[in-house]
Amino acid sequence: EAQHVMSYHNMGHYAEGPRDDLVMAELSVHREPPKKRGRPPKQPAEDGKTQEGENEVEAAKKAKRALNRFNGMSVAEVMAKTLPDVITYNLDILIIGINPGLLSAFKGRHYPNPGNHFWKCLFLSGLTDEQLNFMHDQSLPEKYSIGFTNMVERTTPGSKDLSSKEIREGGRQLLDKLQKYKPLIAAFNGKGIYEIFCKETFGVKAKNLDFGLQPYKIPETETVCYLMPSSSPRCAQFPRAQDKVHFYIKLKELRDQMKGLMPKVEVEETQYSFDLHLAKEDAKRMAIKEEQVDPEYESCAEVRGDARTARLIFSVCSAASRRNGLSADDAGALHPERFAEQTPDISCASSMTHQRGREAF
Repeated sequence: EAQHVMSYHNMGHYAEGPRDDLVMAELSVHREPPKKRGRPPKQPAEDGKTQEGENEVEAAKKAKRALNRFNGMSVAEVMAKTLPDVITYNLDILIIGINPGLLSAFKGRHYPNPGNHFWKCLFLSGLTDEQLNFMHDQSLPEKYSIGFTNMVERTTPGSKDLSSKEIREGGRQLLDKLQKYKPLIAAFNGKGIYEIFCKETFGVKAKNLDFGLQPYKIPETETVCYLMPSSSPRCAQFPRAQDKVHFYIKLKELRDQMKGLMPKVEVEETQYSFDLHLAKEDAKRMAIKEEQVDPEYESCAEVRGDARTARLIFSVCSAASRRNGLSADDAGALHPERFAEQTPDISCASSMTHQRGREAF
């Protein structure tokens, strides 16, 4: 059957007319409201549970974590343990801490906390030639002449748990220990330790202490005092290991100067405000670098090769002039460029000799 077809000119108003977009009326996308950041609000206590009961449950969980941390030992049992010194006579450096922490007493090692920066800074500064950890503390006196001790022997969760009487008594015991073993440098790991020791030992109330070499020596010894920031990650002034490496590098330089391993310079207190670029440069300076290829050196190789003959003649003539009693200036030794003027043209001389030989024949 014949079908009716709309003529082309009648379709214009369909194409030119506005085209409405389809709208999904029934379906819509579900979006959850954004979650609030921060600690979730406390849930109301369920029936039969009080706030005191929840606190007891939380305390039991903390006690369980502490038991797991110390392999079943309670905090009181760990605090009953002590940390022995790693010390011998005439050490180069004696590291002095405030008192043993729980983990140190439990393991029987110095600076075992994985977050502590001591062992990392010791290696980065070059005081040890390999990265060590707390399991190597007993080997340091023999291998690197570095020892460990504390001002107070009693173990506590933190230094704030010590009484002022304990700290003062510990300062007097530390003085006796330093006078007995006579280390080259007494390195105080933390400003608070040295402030108390300075007051008890030298009778001076330290104000505005600067890190580095201190002006006082241990009485009746040649032991000098060196102050560096605490290696604990909780040190607010220097929270990262790279912030503290500079002071360990200066400690190594001080040791080398006192032992005569490097040229002696005037050793002063370290006036230092932390500069990360300076710390990185000091760390790089300790590393051994390969010699870089200098293209200018290579391009001048031929010129240097041509000048070797002149240098050789110059040295021989200088030696001969000294044997003849002539001064270096009279012999022209201080003016090597004169050789170019005084040296005869060998090629011309040989050609003249060859020409005279022909005339003779």
